[in-house]
Amino acid sequence: MLSIVNSCCCLGLETHYVRVEADVSRGLPAFNIVGLPDAAVREATERVRGAIRNAGFEFPVKRITVNLAPADLRKEGSLFDLPIAIGILAATGQIPSTIIPRHLFVGELSLDGTICPSPGILSMAGSIGKEHPQKIFIVPHDNLEEASLIKGVDAKGAGHLSDMIGYIRGEKELPAAADIPDFELQPEPGAAAHLDFADVKGQQRVKRALEIAAAGGHNILMIGPPGAGKTLLARRLPSILPPLSREECLEVTRIYSVAGLLPKDHPVIRARPFRAPHHTASAVSIIGGGRVPRPGEVSFATHGVLFLDELPEYHRDVLESLRQPLEDGIVTVTRAAGAFTFPARFIFAASMNPCPCGHLGDPGRECICTPHQAQRYRSRVSGPILDRIDMHVEAPRLELRDLKAEKKEESSQEIGKRITKARQRQRERFQGAAINCNAEMQNHHLPRYCPLDNNAKELLYQAFHKLKLSMRALDRVVKIARTIADIAESPRIEEINLAEAIQYRCLDRSLW
Repeated sequence: MLSIVNSCCCLGLETHYVRVEADVSRGLPAFNIVGLPDAAVREATERVRGAIRNAGFEFPVKRITVNLAPADLRKEGSLFDLPIAIGILAATGQIPSTIIPRHLFVGELSLDGTICPSPGILSMAGSIGKEHPQKIFIVPHDNLEEASLIKGVDAKGAGHLSDMIGYIRGEKELPAAADIPDFELQPEPGAAAHLDFADVKGQQRVKRALEIAAAGGHNILMIGPPGAGKTLLARRLPSILPPLSREECLEVTRIYSVAGLLPKDHPVIRARPFRAPHHTASAVSIIGGGRVPRPGEVSFATHGVLFLDELPEYHRDVLESLRQPLEDGIVTVTRAAGAFTFPARFIFAASMNPCPCGHLGDPGRECICTPHQAQRYRSRVSGPILDRIDMHVEAPRLELRDLKAEKKEESSQEIGKRITKARQRQRERFQGAAINCNAEMQNHHLPRYCPLDNNAKELLYQAFHKLKLSMRALDRVVKIARTIADIAESPRIEEINLAEAIQYRCLDRSLW
């Protein structure tokens, strides 16, 4: 007999619908799965056999063929275990097949019949809620709260194969996503919850630059000797960012869900991500990839911060691969399985020394590097990458008087209030446009949202000629000036705002 069960899977962030066709016929006992399955899918034969027997049902000693259609779509993962088991039980007449077509099933089976959680449930639920709202989505019980985040999808959770069979037979009910209360957007303690700007002495100029970067979503590079506090400040950057909106929460959670990194006890991510990969990381781990691409660090940092410490130490191909995400806010990975696009809109923060020893230009320590060594070290970061970093800030060595000063430093909460107000002004300004912050403005947006008077234009033109800025750098200077004006609660860009913004672009020129 033949039975057909509906299922789905994720490739990248996209949901693809799969029809699981189970045929049980006479012949020598065999269990074959076809339809371009990977190793995890082929191993479902043993998991399904053990789960059916240990759940108290009969596994047929016949020829079993399972086809996963469409056959030209690569199938990965263990989430087809449950629909395969349902298909075999329906084909052998152990369960009725009348209500099965109204459902979509996903879930991994353990040998005792327990339905284990699967990755990508949030992405699947979002697609089903839009394209098949009449379908009932059966998910593992541990994933039910995750599926409930999507409004408009009818999801139910099953914890064991016997519970699933009882539901199909009409003997019991399964818990529904509608019974789970909606999540509240209360900020969740993240990795930077215990970090505060008040703990950092001195470096007022760098703190000011980080405030501007957070207020406008700008990228920033800190240059200074070892021990100046560059890493200390970068790790506190998430503590001054405004809370995630509901849409941002769902987008970040969706990425982590597809990658299988969503904690069981936290079905929704409320804290802004902070990712700091090691300098030995490969381009695939940073950008994303694999035979069937999965998200990388640039996607895991979406709506948060990606921090690269000691920027010149990263491989050249890793740094050059950052061009697209820094410019477009997305990353497209092309493989034989297809082209996959992942979101990658984050604040890029980086730090570096001015030379290999780190003391070039330091009045307190003598630099032991030759000019050739310093130039070779600096050239590891290409001009196009530096051009895509909005702000370049010098972090000088701290003096003893700075450390012994009794002055109370401004806390992250106080800085965060100004940033939240600046972001609110940007939301009001960009209402109706697909722009969230100043850094996301394109070239054609500047005349409308960032008009300059004659004095400001003359100052900008002088900076363009004297500093040899590129057109991209010129646009970024205007965006930074708009953010500075937002922090100062100014409705238009003043000349002093533009002058401060120019400082953050010319600093690295003087160092080089």
